[in-house]
Amino acid sequence: MDIKIQGITEQIMETALEQAKDARLHILVEMNKVIGQSREGVSENAPAMVTIKVEADKVRDVIGKGGSTIRGITEETGASVDIEDDGSITIFGEDADSRDAAVAMIEAITKEAEVGQIYNGKVVKIADFGAFVNILPGKDGLVHISQIAKERVEKVTDYLTEGQEVKVLVLDVDRGRIKLSMKELIEEDAEEETVDDEADGPNGNVADENAG
Repeated sequence: MDIKIQGITEQIMETALEQAKDARLHILVEMNKVIGQSREGVSENAPAMVTIKVEADKVRDVIGKGGSTIRGITEETGASVDIEDDGSITIFGEDADSRDAAVAMIEAITKEAEVGQIYNGKVVKIADFGAFVNILPGKDGLVHISQIAKERVEKVTDYLTEGQEVKVLVLDVDRGRIKLSMKELIEEDAEEETVDDEADGPNGNVADENAG
């Protein structure tokens, strides 16, 4: 060891280093008494951050017109959201709940309607040819007048009103246009009831029928 400070000998340095080593080991022992290994996770009340990735063409949906959508997310959840042009989104929340709420809202905004999937939606507009139903944030589909009920529908307003909650099935998604059906679900329910009735037998009980 190169010692250029006068008055400090090798023996003094050796003693000092030994004392520092003993002190460090003592501190580690005391720390292990409190926590012997790293925690699997941090407290839910601790600040939390996560980075997710969405399709680049979905960035504008998350931002919204004039930034209205992203402002709504931050105001409602209290989380800060940083978006890159490539679709990388970093979310920083005051706690895990704040972070997770922001993530859920972003995932709902960027989610696509799936053919064959059933959604609970709300009627947002009535037209002569059918009704527009909101099934996902920012995504409306059309229930054509022929897909409202099993019987022939003359007036949409006889069956639906704006703001009404309805269950719909996605029939098709074509260039962003979503085709929905209420009639298909009614028919499925009717078929299930028919199968149940047949299984029960004429007396409404399979066991009774077999016994007979």
